[in-house]
Amino acid sequence: MTKNKSSVDKNLQNVVKDLDKTVVTGHQAQQVQQQTNDHRHQDALNHDETPHTSMLMDKE
Repeated sequence: MTKNKSSVDKNLQNVVKDLDKTVVTGHQAQQVQQQTNDHRHQDALNHDETPHTSMLMDKE
């Protein structure tokens, strides 16, 4: 087992880093999700092409 040179617990340092992060509110999360959905919808509209050639059906 290696010795920790400092007297500070590494696990506690990570917890403090996590607590320093800005918390996202429900409204902010909804706004980000809506923006993602809007981009997907616009992308689908941009790639929605009607085929210009008719499909040949195999009749028996």
